[in-house]
Amino acid sequence: LIREPKLSVDDLVHPLFVVPGKNVKKPINSMTGQFQLSVDYLVKEVQQSKKLGIPAVLLFGIPDEKDEAASGAFRKDGIVQQATKEIKDKVPDILVITDLCFCEYTNHGHCGHLKDGEVDNDATLELLGRTAVSQAEAGADMVAPSAMMDGQIATIRNALDEAGFDNTPIMAY
Repeated sequence: LIREPKLSVDDLVHPLFVVPGKNVKKPINSMTGQFQLSVDYLVKEVQQSKKLGIPAVLLFGIPDEKDEAASGAFRKDGIVQQATKEIKDKVPDILVITDLCFCEYTNHGHCGHLKDGEVDNDATLELLGRTAVSQAEAGADMVAPSAMMDGQIATIRNALDEAGFDNTPIMAY
């Protein structure tokens, strides 16, 4: 009835922060031992994770350009989409999870679209759906919304289903 929790390498997800460029390995000062990585370094890190038996990675994008609409998040050539395609090409058997939040993509730093200085939940939902589909099209095995918008799961599920990604799981966190 009672047993000690067991944690194994099979339970791990390696968080990775991807940035545009080549040969970029920039330390994240607030997270000792963690780096912002360009896609070329990121793929090497994913290959190492796979060798260690880690079954999954979670990608966080840091674009070079930010705007009001977080358009870098849902672009077909966005940084997470580029990284996902490259990982699936070079390490196809690792699970790629993609973060769905806009704080790094907006020029104001909020998780969603702003209207009159306030986060517009409904406008943000539409962008979350677009981004989830874009990430799935790039090869993401799972999307992970962290934007904290009311109704985000239903909106993302509907967008993925309508685009033919009805088997793509959603992990809200």
